[in-house]
Amino acid sequence: MPSAHWNGRLIAESDETVIVEQNHYFPLAAVRAEYLEESATETGCPWKGTASYYTLLVDGQRNPDAAWYYADPKPEAEQIRGRVAFWRGVEIRA
Repeated sequence: MPSAHWNGRLIAESDETVIVEQNHYFPLAAVRAEYLEESATETGCPWKGTASYYTLLVDGQRNPDAAWYYADPKPEAEQIRGRVAFWRGVEIRA
């Protein structure tokens, strides 16, 4: 089952991830919300839309903008609505 780990903690785990551009998008319900902190960062993707970010906060350590999601993806990316992906040192175990 795919899982996401950072700073020695399990951040997310689900057998229902969607892979887009080699990134596992986890259902939001599979992500441990206590490790997520809203970020003001946004970026744009020509085919997916506007990405919003979370900072990971685990045991007093911060990983800024290490998770992203598309709250309102473009139609071509509808399969990632309600899902979160990770980077910046977050280990994905598939």
